[in-house]
Amino acid sequence: MKKLIIATLFSILILPSFAQNNVMFGNKQNSITIYGAQSTGSGTLLKLIQPGLWDFYPQTLAMIQYSQPVQFFRLPSRLNLNIAQNFAYNSSRGLSFFAMSISLDTALLQYNNWYAGIGIGPYMRDVMDRWVESRLVFGEKVFIGKNINEKWNIELFTIHFSNGNFTNANKGFNFAGIGFGYKF
Repeated sequence: MKKLIIATLFSILILPSFAQNNVMFGNKQNSITIYGAQSTGSGTLLKLIQPGLWDFYPQTLAMIQYSQPVQFFRLPSRLNLNIAQNFAYNSSRGLSFFAMSISLDTALLQYNNWYAGIGIGPYMRDVMDRWVESRLVFGEKVFIGKNINEKWNIELFTIHFSNGNFTNANKGFNFAGIGFGYKF
């Protein structure tokens, strides 16, 4: 019985994402999204989905993302070119970085102009710092979005940057924020 319930929930939630239309783009082929986020502290990947663990640090992330629609295992996805700047201030001085990335976001759930998904991609930073001793970091993202109309969408997201423990220092960077997208 338990397996039947899980299979039914999977069918209801995941299978609609296999639609021909990419919910993140509609009938458009490009999008530009501007993101702003506040640091939720250093720490593990689990901080992405557990707001109770968030510690607000004096850091702000600004990111611009250019995207095109793709499919990933038949799921609606987007291939992104990201440019990000982390501004650290007060006690977090020395943790600022500039980064560029190519990433992939996939919508796992969609319902009536709403969508939710995950993303991942390697980011190349301009500096190493005391939290992460490498210039190469990976960004893992969880997001919920809403298409406002045919051209505009809004997203809430959390993102975690770390290097996967390739170096001794890998506290990671975590952010939560909002994005506004324009599709064309």
